[in-house]
Amino acid sequence: MIKILVTGARGQLGSVLTKTLQEKYGVHNIIASDLLDNPNFIGHFEKLDATDYSSIEEIVINNEITEIYHLAAILSAKGEENPLRTWNINMKSFFNVLEISRLHGIIKVFYPSSIAVFGNEIEHINTPQNPNLTPATVYGISKSTGEIWGNYYYEKYGLDVRSLRYPGVIGYQSLPGGGTTDYAVNIYHSAVKKKVFNCFLEASTTLPMIFMDDAIRATLELMDAPKENISVRTSYNLAGMSFNPREIFEAIKKIYPNFEISYNPDFRQEIASSWPQSINDIDARKDWGWKPVFNLDTMSKIMIQKLEEQYKLATI
Repeated sequence: MIKILVTGARGQLGSVLTKTLQEKYGVHNIIASDLLDNPNFIGHFEKLDATDYSSIEEIVINNEITEIYHLAAILSAKGEENPLRTWNINMKSFFNVLEISRLHGIIKVFYPSSIAVFGNEIEHINTPQNPNLTPATVYGISKSTGEIWGNYYYEKYGLDVRSLRYPGVIGYQSLPGGGTTDYAVNIYHSAVKKKVFNCFLEASTTLPMIFMDDAIRATLELMDAPKENISVRTSYNLAGMSFNPREIFEAIKKIYPNFEISYNPDFRQEIASSWPQSINDIDARKDWGWKPVFNLDTMSKIMIQKLEEQYKLATI
């Protein structure tokens, strides 16, 4: 029987992935965990500091865990406020997961990487799978280092570690948690609330993005793929769509003609400028059949519809 531990289950991606895993494998086969408690959670939830080795090990043993989805991390923009703390938390928690998985027979580990692993020393358009990684943030440094360690544990111990380099993830289910691509979520909230949106990136800053539904589906498709199909043991490039703040603004104006935006770039502009504008994900398409479904217009319609429903319920 598959028993899955999810760390960072309260995060933007973790909260949605946990529910999807519950639907797929059954509520009682998923153990969600996070540093902060979640009293309203439906299912099995454990308050967990992922930097505490013994706490993770206890959960793994007591619940006979077979797979771990390790989502706990400090993200790019938030991470720059305290680089050493970010490095220590991101790396120590992943080392804990790798060692516990090795010692206790975990079958699969999922490790989320990011486009933050790329830096200025790359082709920014159609960025290939194996460029020179020179990340510009401590978050990116930790993620690129984690990719190498995941590959090491596969080569050295046969641990089945799988990973995706997520673009900016856009979803209506929760607020983002401190990333440089957060604007692409927050802009929809401003539109639905009929507020002028203050964008912290320049209008022309094109970045790779992905709708939450596609991101979750990609994760499950990767983890379901036969082991012999997985040729990339660092982290797969993953593409959804690419756009800039001006383009997402224009997409929203098709629905809200009176929507307004202002541009006031801050320190996140420098981070975003070091990242790719578009991603070459040919390996993911070839190895396990990846193909995105959503584009900017279809995503915008769903985002606004869902957020309108949420805000309406909140006022009742």
